[in-house]
Amino acid sequence: MIGYITLGTSDLQRAASFYDALLSVLGAERAMEMDHIIAWGTSDGQTMLCAAKPHDGNAASSGNGTMVALTAPSREIVDQVHAKAMELGSKDEGAPGLRGNNFYGAYFRDLDGNKLCVFRMV
Repeated sequence: MIGYITLGTSDLQRAASFYDALLSVLGAERAMEMDHIIAWGTSDGQTMLCAAKPHDGNAASSGNGTMVALTAPSREIVDQVHAKAMELGSKDEGAPGLRGNNFYGAYFRDLDGNKLCVFRMV
């Protein structure tokens, strides 16, 4: 149902380097690239994650209460993605761990302040 999610960035090349490294841990690669937007995906028809310069030309900003959640195939991959995000300069918003009975997740903010979660239902 969701085709893609776009996160704003004021520095597309910095975002590209961040997401190339981060999303490779989940098996994603660039699926589309233009001068103002880059999209990553894992296969045709799957939801893509995009980084884009705002269309209106204003500075990008992260939304309060907005978050993108990325699924992982295992708890170990959740741990690896969170560790990679920290290595790449992300801000920790919640270390990997079990939340509730069957949700294992970790939270962080990318270099533009956008909040992301990586999780596995167990």
